[in-house]
Amino acid sequence: MFSTALKEPRRTVEEYDSVLTWIVTALLAIGLVMVYSASIDTAEASKFTNYQPTYYLVRHGIFILTGVVAGVLAFQIPTQMWQKYAPVLFLIGVLLLLLVLIPHVGRAVNGSRRWLPLVIINLQPSELMKLFAVLYAADYAVRKGTVKDHLLQPFLPMFGVMTLVGALLLLEPDMGAFVVICAIAMGTLWLGGFNLKIFGGLLVLLPLAFAALILSSPYRMQRVVGFMDPWSDPYGKGYQLSHALIAFGRGEWLGVGLGGSVEKLFYLPEAHTDFLLAVTAEELGLFGVCGVILLFGWLIVRAFSIGRQAAMSERLFAALVAQGVAVWLGVQAMINIGVNMGVLPTKGLTLPFLSFGGSGVVVNCVAVAVLLRIDYENRRVARGLPI
Repeated sequence: MFSTALKEPRRTVEEYDSVLTWIVTALLAIGLVMVYSASIDTAEASKFTNYQPTYYLVRHGIFILTGVVAGVLAFQIPTQMWQKYAPVLFLIGVLLLLLVLIPHVGRAVNGSRRWLPLVIINLQPSELMKLFAVLYAADYAVRKGTVKDHLLQPFLPMFGVMTLVGALLLLEPDMGAFVVICAIAMGTLWLGGFNLKIFGGLLVLLPLAFAALILSSPYRMQRVVGFMDPWSDPYGKGYQLSHALIAFGRGEWLGVGLGGSVEKLFYLPEAHTDFLLAVTAEELGLFGVCGVILLFGWLIVRAFSIGRQAAMSERLFAALVAQGVAVWLGVQAMINIGVNMGVLPTKGLTLPFLSFGGSGVVVNCVAVAVLLRIDYENRRVARGLPI
């Protein structure tokens, strides 16, 4: 009996969060399939794609592979290194946002100047800025921890920095990224235990500022009006939303079948990017949409759990980064899903891990790699090993 016990292989302690890995793998796989389904007819009929039906599929597959490689490299970086260089990375992000606005440097598409052409790819700095904002806000919360009970000293510097970033994003314009980055900054300060009176004031001031932004721009005003009643102008400002709602209606419970969407046939603009969920709803039905939402919910729960474990081992920066990533991905997914369902005005935000877009997919993969690194370090700390 003793010899038999010796022959049994030892159980190895898992070094990473396999559940989180499989959740992200599932989201990336669903995204790859749905991007191909949503774009095949558009690509086949477009001179831009050289009439290749697999154009977006191949490019999205390359983006995913690039994201995985970038994630593997990011996983090798200790969280202490991320903390050390967080202010530098944030400054680089600000400089990239400035470069986008320079004529003949930044690339304009559909009236928005959001991309930097880099020979074979287009870099979207606002996507990088979301990750840099998570790192910077976590580092800021740690550095200002001694004065977090004050009202102005910890709040004003962050408010000034976010105002600068917000101004640059609104000049592009990229209202969606601005909302997400504000949510990251405010959520991180909240989770860092800063004075609650600050957030009480923000709950009053932010809706007023948001209303001022809408009223100051006819473009934003039209989006809000179109969101409130898309059927009043279904061929104008309500065109995208009305067709997204038609797609949801056609999908019913189980959908019309993979590849069977009608709305993707030149009716629904941006079907493979901003409105990918509408095509998913049409082809996979309510159950498909619920599956995607459940995966995102599970991902966010895992991220907060990793953050809580880091906080229990007194690794505050790592905890705030994990929770900041949860806020970022959760808010962005919620906004995109809300836009597709017609409960929020259009923001131009993609669905993380699913929508077509190189910068977004790669940065999302890096964010998950940082999460996995934090979890890896949590496990080593729990076993008394160096990180």
